[in-house]
Amino acid sequence: MEVNAVYPGTFDPITNGHTDLIQRAAKMFDTLTVAIATNPRKQPMFVHETRIQLAQEALTDCHNVIVRGFNGLLVDFVRSLNASVILRGLRAVSDFEYEFQLAGMNRRLAPDIETVFLTPAEQYAYISSSMIKEVASLGGDISGCVSANVLAALTEKLR
Repeated sequence: MEVNAVYPGTFDPITNGHTDLIQRAAKMFDTLTVAIATNPRKQPMFVHETRIQLAQEALTDCHNVIVRGFNGLLVDFVRSLNASVILRGLRAVSDFEYEFQLAGMNRRLAPDIETVFLTPAEQYAYISSSMIKEVASLGGDISGCVSANVLAALTEKLR
């Protein structure tokens, strides 16, 4: 039985924490779609197309991983891909309440789609896209937190 999953987020920008989780999850599923959302409530640093491109470049070694943009309800997007799993990352206890609420609503909307949670590797547990953007904007070294292409894009954007 083929099991396909979707890992949604805004990925503004994609971090080494995201890529670690994606690489580990890719071993668990036949196909893993990294779903980059447009979110009207957020003001991303990078436009949607750039976030997709940066993720594709960062994930070139993941052969069963597809990067796609989407908007609208996540469960509708998951169904359009014939996927049956939503993959979510949990960095800290503070993430749990929000993620638990999302999983509950998604289950209500689509009882046939399961949500699976993965935790990051220890060295990435503190990394978030927001923190990366803040540290980079203040001139801090984020080279160990993002791929080379993302570092170059952030450096260029902040000039």
